[in-house]
Formats: sequence, C-alpha cells, structure tokens
Amino acid sequence: MKITFLGAAGTVTGSKFLLETGKQRILIDAGLFQGFKELRVHNWQDLPFDPRSLDAVIITHAHIDHTGYLPALCKHGFIGPIYSTAATKELCEILLPDAGYLQEEEARFANKHGFSKHQPALPLFTVEDARHALALFEQLPFHAWHELGNKLSFQFTPAGHLLGAACIHLKTDQGKLVVSGDIGRSNDLLIKPPEPVRQADYLLLESTYGNKDHQNQDPLQAFEDIIHQAWDRKGVILIPAFAVGRVQAVLHILHRLKREGRIPEIPIYLDSPMAILATEVFCRYTHEHRLTADEARALAKTAKAIESQEESKMLSQSKGPKLIVSASGMATGGRVLHHLKWFAPDPQNTILFVGFQSPGTRGEAMVNGATKIRVHGQDVSVRAKVVHLENLSAHADRNDIVRWLAQMKRPQKVILVHGEPSALLGMQAHLMETLRWPSVIPKYGETIQF
Repeated sequence: MKITFLGAAGTVTGSKFLLETGKQRILIDAGLFQGFKELRVHNWQDLPFDPRSLDAVIITHAHIDHTGYLPALCKHGFIGPIYSTAATKELCEILLPDAGYLQEEEARFANKHGFSKHQPALPLFTVEDARHALALFEQLPFHAWHELGNKLSFQFTPAGHLLGAACIHLKTDQGKLVVSGDIGRSNDLLIKPPEPVRQADYLLLESTYGNKDHQNQDPLQAFEDIIHQAWDRKGVILIPAFAVGRVQAVLHILHRLKREGRIPEIPIYLDSPMAILATEVFCRYTHEHRLTADEARALAKTAKAIESQEESKMLSQSKGPKLIVSASGMATGGRVLHHLKWFAPDPQNTILFVGFQSPGTRGEAMVNGATKIRVHGQDVSVRAKVVHLENLSAHADRNDIVRWLAQMKRPQKVILVHGEPSALLGMQAHLMETLRWPSVIPKYGETIQF
C-alpha cells in the first residue's frame, strides 16, 4: 500500500491523495489549488497518472479545495465512480457548476482584455464538465462499509466541519488507513462535533490550525459591536464568506441578534446565489447540524436575497448603513469582488472576514494590513476597517484536534497534511508534546509506502 501526495502537502489547499494497493488505484479528494500563483499552476499540470486508470474517487467533503478538480479529472478521461455522503453530493451540485461557470468567465474576461499568455485563453473546465462529474457521484450513508474489490473496503464517519463532511476509513490486508478530511470544532455554532475514531494503523491528519488556538471570543458580541459601530458611522459592513457553511453561520448569528433585539434595524443582504441554494440544503439535513428546523428555516428569512447581477450592482451603489454577506470567503472571486471595488476605499466601511484566509489570497493580504489589492486588473485602495474573526472558523484548532485524537489508539504512522509549513511544524511539535506521537510531513509529489 502506498500514497502519493498530489496536493495539500506542505500547503492547505489542493487536496489530492493517490492510494495504490497493488490491484487498486483510488484517488482521495480531487481539490483545486487556491492562493499563490505557484500553487494554482498545479491545477494546469498533467497528473502523474492516467485518470482513466482510477478505480474510484472518494470525497471527504464538498469544499472546492477538496472537490474542484473533479470536472477536470472527468475532462481527462475519468469515468467514475465518485463516492461521497448524501449532503456532500447535494452541495457539490451547487458548487461544481458554479466553479465551471467561473472558469468560463475568467477565460472570456482574459480573451476580451488580452492579458492571458495563451491565445485563446481556455477554461480549466466548463459547466458541462462539472455536470459530467456530478453524473458519476454515488452517495453512501455514514457508517456503512462499501466493498471496492480486491479486499479493499471503506466507510464514512462524521468529521464535523460542514454538512456531509466525513473521515474516510479504508480497510486493506495491510491495515486500516483513516483520512481525517477537515475536522470540525467541538463547539461549532452550526455543525455537530466530529465523531471519535477509535482505531487506525495509519492516519492522514489535517493541520490547518496546527500552530494556533482559536480566540476565546463570543462571536455574537463581536458582531453586535461591529454592527453598532458601522451604524453610528452610517457605513457598510461587507462580509466575504464561503457560500457553504460560513454564510449560514453568519446568518444564524444575525438572526439571533435581531431576535434578541441587540442590533438596530440595519438592512441585511445576501448577495450569493450559491449561498441561497446551500441554505436550502441546511433545511433538509437538520440531523447533521445543531439548529432546530425553525432555526434552519429562519436562515433564509434573515437577509434579503439578491438574485440578479443587476440587483447586485445596485446594491454596490447604494449608501449605508447596511450589511452585505457575499461569496467568496477569501475574496478570490465572485460578486464580493465588485463590492470590494466600491466599499474598500471608504474608511467609513468595514470588511469583516470570518474564517481561515489562505496565503496568497486577497483575504489574507487584507487581514495582514494590505493597503491595496488587485481586482479585475485594477489597483483598489483598502481604507475601510478590516476585521478578522478567526473564532468563526469551521476548523478544529490544535487543542481540539488533540482532544479528538486522545480517544484513538496510537497509530503506527501519523502523516500531517492540509497545513501551511508553520502549521504543520506546530502540529508535529504539539502531537509530540501532548500525546508523545511522532509524525511525518510529506512533500508535494512524495510517495509514502506502508
């Protein structure tokens, strides 16, 4: 049994692990690289294997850095199956066609303005490629073992983090491999905590916050203070948030603050068609999150939904006070970019980030004090107040991870993935200090054999 690390190795993005067991070849996750250009270039490079040779792809959860390469994989010959949980499949039905649309739009924009090195500029994949990928999905329930043949089987267990998010347990003659995926927090506002994993011979462990502890901060109080300050300044609060997961957490906070009379009657807008659809999915999966059915339905009523691009443009041009929630969460694309061009230069306004900001993204630049960002080929001044509430992250911090691991018998080998270099080294040291567990950190392209 061997694993080749084709993403999320030495970085937090581009999750892709090739598992080979002699007769079987399985890809675990198929994510897009995001952030720095030197990472994104991997999206365009040929894989070191023929996609047609894969027996299956198994997905931990729906976020694009775990699923966004699936349409490209199918474009290059993969014919399935793609295994996921039911909620992951539903969320991918929203996310993947949108990713294809953005790829097509970027290519059109590059061709129109002539800034691509390639003539013509082509998308990495299209909406049609995304639809082909979705047709290959096979959804499986949590805890059910599924036979892949040649004495290889797997099951999903809940990982927290997001609707449908799973740890993958793979059983072979050589032992049991567990891929953690992204691990959720024990006290997340929305999602139930990750289920304990009792035993693994080999563990691939995420390390996004491997060198950090989440702030001990009440997110409702933080939102209340920010809203009152913006109200007094007659400013705009712009919240870039992931359409799936973080938008729903933000809406829940706003609903509670409104219900409890803690904030003024500030107009609230949700400018993300994807987030509108994802919120409907939350209403169908109440067994996977902490909200009651009434609270889930209230998410859709908390903000005025902005459907069309014309409405979105009008929203940018109207004055505050008001609050706009828009995708994407790291300001890498989508409608939030148009709002940033309008609102970032004005010191009356507030840009509020509510989750992890990957290195190389506009979000990471702004939370680290950038006074200028590049949007659609133009420099945009950042004079607005920038606030970063990491306490709303859906990732477990290092102590949450150790508490989760403490319920597991010590594995033979722990492999750290999904983290920036400082986070990986921090997690490695923290595991040794707290549990006395040694671990290894693979490089991109490295193969580890068991």
